[in-house]
Amino acid sequence: MRVGTPFPGLDGATQWIGVDAAPELAVGQPILVHFWAVSCHICHETMPQVTEYRDLYVPKGLQLVSIHMPRYESDTEIQKVFEDIATYGMTQPIGVDNLHAIAELYQNEYVPAYFLFDREGNLKFRAAGDKGLQNVGKKLQELFA
Repeated sequence: MRVGTPFPGLDGATQWIGVDAAPELAVGQPILVHFWAVSCHICHETMPQVTEYRDLYVPKGLQLVSIHMPRYESDTEIQKVFEDIATYGMTQPIGVDNLHAIAELYQNEYVPAYFLFDREGNLKFRAAGDKGLQNVGKKLQELFA
């Protein structure tokens, strides 16, 4: 997915946690889509920073959605997903993407991965890994300056 690409939506989750269905995200407010997996140690290491961004920017209008993208068959065990949600205090809507349908919409193969859309609904920035998350923070600062 290239910078400038319009927000592709969130269709295809096998389950939603924290909401009844895929959230309808509004153009006019920035959107951060965060991909993660229970088997990903970098995802676990970066989750506190994602939570910090949630606490800082959601009250200012950021729309945050996390997508659990399993890497292994064992990642599809929903109990493990619920355990991570509890451990890391995840309160944002969480899509379970066992079929990788959402990942395909974003042309994403990585966890953790971050897709930040601007107020017009266009991709402003994408990144993966722990270093990528640091750059997401800089882009969030720019959007909310």
